[in-house]
Amino acid sequence: MDKKSVMYAVGALAVILVIALVVKPIVTGQPLNTGLPVAMTPTATLAVTISPATTATVAPLTIPQVTPSAPLPTSVPTWNENVIAIGFVDPSSYGISLNPALPNGSRFNTTSPNTSTTSYAKIAGNTSGTTQIITIPFPSWELVYTVDPVPPTEPGSTQVISTNGTGSSHSGAYGSYSGVLPQFTVQVVDAADPNRFVRTFSPPGGINLNLWKNTSDPRPWTEKFYEGQKSYYFIIKSTLLNSYSIDIRVPTHYVGRY
Repeated sequence: MDKKSVMYAVGALAVILVIALVVKPIVTGQPLNTGLPVAMTPTATLAVTISPATTATVAPLTIPQVTPSAPLPTSVPTWNENVIAIGFVDPSSYGISLNPALPNGSRFNTTSPNTSTTSYAKIAGNTSGTTQIITIPFPSWELVYTVDPVPPTEPGSTQVISTNGTGSSHSGAYGSYSGVLPQFTVQVVDAADPNRFVRTFSPPGGINLNLWKNTSDPRPWTEKFYEGQKSYYFIIKSTLLNSYSIDIRVPTHYVGRY
């Protein structure tokens, strides 16, 4: 065999070796087969431990017991149709004083068809005062009141006799009473909330006996209340009155229903 043939044989063998040792492992993904033992790299095994699900423990809900700070009101017995007489108490028991001027309250006038009414309670007196608490179980009621004022003092006169003749002179008391007129004011107070003045009222136009002689006498006066089923007390301011009276009246058709 000539030299040229040998070179062709060696070249062919080199190509075969390259294909067998390099190209084939790359294509097949197999490791290079050199005939020598290859140490295998150990594969790490991840051990996973799964614990059983834990059931959450929920504490039972405890509802606190609420104790009322004040005793619940007792039901009002059915009215026995006897008129209740409302007396007076010491104003300090309500934490009030009649010496300062009374605060203003709301007042409104309403009209409604005339209906039959029945007397439920009465107040009578002649001086300022604060009444007992009275429960009115009806949804509406009215307050009818009148006054008997002290009449104005008639001016006095004195006859004067002298050597020069006769004449008369009037006392200085004439007109002195005009600066002080009879007065009457009533405040209706919610007994459950003493800061709430339900209404404050006085005789419309004031109290003037001289005026009433020339015009119609407006007495008595009426105040209608379209609220009820509550307890109230009354603060009364009286000046120069012989007497006054207050009549709390309810619609007659309420009798026996409340």
